Amino acid sequence: MSSLGPHAGFILASYAAVVVVLGGLILAVILDHRAQKRALADLEQRGAGRRSERRTS
Repeated sequence: MSSLGPHAGFILASYAAVVVVLGGLILAVILDHRAQKRALADLEQRGAGRRSERRTS
């Protein structure tokens, strides 16, 4: 830790803060993805289909 100099505590704290923020963002994306999949499944169960499935080539 002496190689980081006298500001080692600030440097390590900033890295820790970045890890926490990125972890929170990743968790938020995962939770939102699950919620969107549940909402889509609910809509499809009620009869709403996907527009991409209606297209014919």
